[in-house]
Amino acid sequence: MGTVAYNEPVTLIGGAQTGNDEISTAMRLAPRIVAADGGAAQVMASGFRPERVIGDLDSLSDDLRLSLADVIEEISEQETTDFEKCLMRIDAPRILALGFMGGRIDHQLAVLNVLARYADRRVVLLGAGDCAAVVPNVGLSLRLPVGDRIALMPLGASQAWTTGLRWNLDGQALAPDGMISSSNEVAGPITVRASGPVLLSTSAANLPALWSALG
Repeated sequence: MGTVAYNEPVTLIGGAQTGNDEISTAMRLAPRIVAADGGAAQVMASGFRPERVIGDLDSLSDDLRLSLADVIEEISEQETTDFEKCLMRIDAPRILALGFMGGRIDHQLAVLNVLARYADRRVVLLGAGDCAAVVPNVGLSLRLPVGDRIALMPLGASQAWTTGLRWNLDGQALAPDGMISSSNEVAGPITVRASGPVLLSTSAANLPALWSALG
């Protein structure tokens, strides 16, 4: 199939444990659904059918290989993860990715590695308790409840400027092995601007606000 363009946001489901309620919430925001490899099992269990299944298929059962044969896109190379294989083949205004947080730490770090290299894409990660996205080049503005937690975590060498946080940043140099801004707190209307890949994370309850801010 190669790269497919969508004019609507896409829900992308990975293999880490994801609840049916999370998938239903995602589908209301991003109505097109794609599965990364074994994530297809969670899509089917939730009552939906993926439009595409992309990956090396090492986690897909034989039964699902048969029932989803018409939408499977097998990519056998091992130089990229299934998450990256999907981003390379989905052209959508926004992607809401579930099933990529939690589980094995090496899998989570691999996802963050991909986001650092695809920082220009509008991708939101949703987990059981958190949502996160790379701050776009144009920055973002959002309103979250005062007192809620928020973090700005560099995925590479970067700088950040903020307003509306308890501990604001004013162009400080950030790096994975240097300064970070974890466990920060919302103090008012937020603006964030970054040079370099910076991941903004907050409570999953704030998904609608983060999703809208990236629109």
